[in-house]
Amino acid sequence: MTTRRDTLHRMLAVTLAVGALGMVAPAGAAEPITVRIGFASVGADNRQFSGGSSAAVVHSERYLDQELRDRPEVKVEWYFFKGAGPAVNEAFANNQLDFALQGDLPQIIGRANGLKTKILLASGAHAPIYLAVPVGSPVRKVSDLRGRKVSIFRGTNNHLAAVKVLAGYGLQERDVQVINMDTATTNAALTARDIDAAFGNFPLAGLAEKNIVEIIYTTKGDNPAYERHSTLIGQEAFIKAHPDITQKIVSAIVRAARWSSEEANREAFFEISSRTGFPASGYRYDFSGQQLNYRNSPIIDASIIESYRFQAKQAKEFGLLRRDVNVDGWFDRSFLDAALKEQGLVKYWPEYDAGGKPLAVGQ
Repeated sequence: MTTRRDTLHRMLAVTLAVGALGMVAPAGAAEPITVRIGFASVGADNRQFSGGSSAAVVHSERYLDQELRDRPEVKVEWYFFKGAGPAVNEAFANNQLDFALQGDLPQIIGRANGLKTKILLASGAHAPIYLAVPVGSPVRKVSDLRGRKVSIFRGTNNHLAAVKVLAGYGLQERDVQVINMDTATTNAALTARDIDAAFGNFPLAGLAEKNIVEIIYTTKGDNPAYERHSTLIGQEAFIKAHPDITQKIVSAIVRAARWSSEEANREAFFEISSRTGFPASGYRYDFSGQQLNYRNSPIIDASIIESYRFQAKQAKEFGLLRRDVNVDGWFDRSFLDAALKEQGLVKYWPEYDAGGKPLAVGQ
């Protein structure tokens, strides 16, 4: 005989079962995925922006949101590192990032230390560096730096470029008093005249505009081997697990690179970059005398790969690395090539051979 207690137990069981069914995700619903993308840079006063690259445009103009509009389960988180490339390497090592926009030397150091990554496309390649001194300084050329206090942000792609410039003018790193400073600290030290000189990039142009420093040397027009390169690098494990999302990230950057390479968009590109808090004039100076489709090309070609191979060798020779680094198999163009084909951009950007000479169309 069914008792009132039995009936209540059955009703409770049915209620719990219905509730449990309601908690089950709808059939076919995708698991949420968070993609963590880092920049080895940060804006003035810690503004969460980067500038001067196609990837910076992707972030500022939300290109990736558009690319992922059919994947609502995918969330993107952006991170900006005051500690630049070394801090990005630490985040990769601690599995806190999936992708990053990072310079060549820290990428090479990361590979030397066993980070499992792939380089997917260029964003911020072919960049110059500058040597700035306080206004009125007796230092007028690179060779005058002997014995002087010089700011170099160690472990960044500025570091290797600066060491190569010093070597090109007869100096070694030990011939100067190197002080490791980030961008903000360098700017303050130059303003206070606490250092004699600084190697750096576009923020130095802002100080020159204020008549605080003079830029007495630039790698523009000098040896192309002194150029700095930045690329999109990703964790191998994420790329293998989510090739579809990886493709969307690469496609978004290629789309932004096309826009950023059009000369008609030059001023708009600088204005977007100025969201970092660094003035548009600094970016204007940085890109002066260079075509946008050279600086904003996403192409990983033989010249870029050979540059990494040579820089890995130089980094060891200059004592920045303790072991050899093999770059074979590190670069993966498959996602870039797919994006170029999909967007009708095959042959849109020139490619260069290992010696830096333009390849003929069709090669």
